[in-house]
Amino acid sequence: MSTSLLYHAFGIQGYKYVNTKYRGGAVIFTITHKPDELVCSHCGSRQVARRGTVTRRFRVVPIGRKPVWISLAIQRVFCMSCFLVRQVDPGFADRRRSYTKAFERYVLELSRFATIKDIAAHLGVSWGLVKDIQKRNLMMRYQRPKLGHLKRIAIDEISIGKGHRYLTIVLCLETGAVVFVGDGKGAEALAPFFKRLSRSRAKVEAVAIDMSPAYISAVMENLPNATLVFDHFHVINLYNDRLSNLRRTLYHEADILGKKVIKGTRWLLLKNPENLDEERQEPQRLQKALDLNQPLFTAYYMKEDLRQIWKQPSKEKAKTFLIDWVWRAGSSGISMLKKMARTIATHSTGILAYYDFPISTGPLEGTNNKIKTMKRQAYGFRDMEFFKHKIMALHQATYALVG
Repeated sequence: MSTSLLYHAFGIQGYKYVNTKYRGGAVIFTITHKPDELVCSHCGSRQVARRGTVTRRFRVVPIGRKPVWISLAIQRVFCMSCFLVRQVDPGFADRRRSYTKAFERYVLELSRFATIKDIAAHLGVSWGLVKDIQKRNLMMRYQRPKLGHLKRIAIDEISIGKGHRYLTIVLCLETGAVVFVGDGKGAEALAPFFKRLSRSRAKVEAVAIDMSPAYISAVMENLPNATLVFDHFHVINLYNDRLSNLRRTLYHEADILGKKVIKGTRWLLLKNPENLDEERQEPQRLQKALDLNQPLFTAYYMKEDLRQIWKQPSKEKAKTFLIDWVWRAGSSGISMLKKMARTIATHSTGILAYYDFPISTGPLEGTNNKIKTMKRQAYGFRDMEFFKHKIMALHQATYALVG
């Protein structure tokens, strides 16, 4: 084997080829140091004296389906400058690893298309070795992402398991990259992010969040010059929750005929009118339930009116529409609508801020779905740090239909 093949095939330079052996279906190439290539691994001095060798094997890129190893008697040298005995740095591999840098790059390339389990089976190595390579690469790239460029961000939490376990996610809305993953939810989970953000001197213009008091106070305290934008998805979702409670209350109060009509209409009330299925007679079933109960009828159509706040041609018209909606809801005589009117009025500034900064947590909801899919495909993650770094690399992941 020539030195050129060692370099081009396995990324090994500065060594001489000795021989090749075949054992247990594996190929073992033995190489040795070139005398003039010996240097101190600490200071780089060439003024060294030999002090024995330590034989080690390194896993390299396979040849077809055959595993390949490099056997090297690593030279120990006494440095005339440091006055210490050290092993010569092999160069093509980390001194603490049993594989070469080329093998590591090969594993990372395979990681774009296959799972850890599949890669480990293909290469005949342990699951933990592949995971360790991936984790160290992710930590190197995403341990401390740069925050100075942030201008518009979205904040939301995601449930990651039973027992009310949450992660708080911060997304850059301009790049689609997750820039922070915190443990738990609320202001405490965001404290490390805001600490790093203040050091980066980023000029954040707007933050898209839900109407959580904890998030509101945290953002106002740490980003006093940023505009709060309350996400319309969460506003409508809050309304839908209260609409479901109203339907449940009316169901219990209804007579036998009313219960029969109202039963099973929950999802019909939550659907957008354009999404109702004609073949299943969903519009007719919904209309029958609304005709039977006036409060339900009013609450349903007030929900459809509420959606129009974000569809106005200007902020001034949206403000006029919002004031009118709050007045109509407050004077409806329906307790649920009165509470919703107070909520909308209290958060009106953040709702109308959408016309200054048309952002939402929609992209973050999409990222949350990817996180759940990744977690489900992996059957969960035992290493939470690894899981967090996988989340931060999601924006560079590729997805393909398998058929």
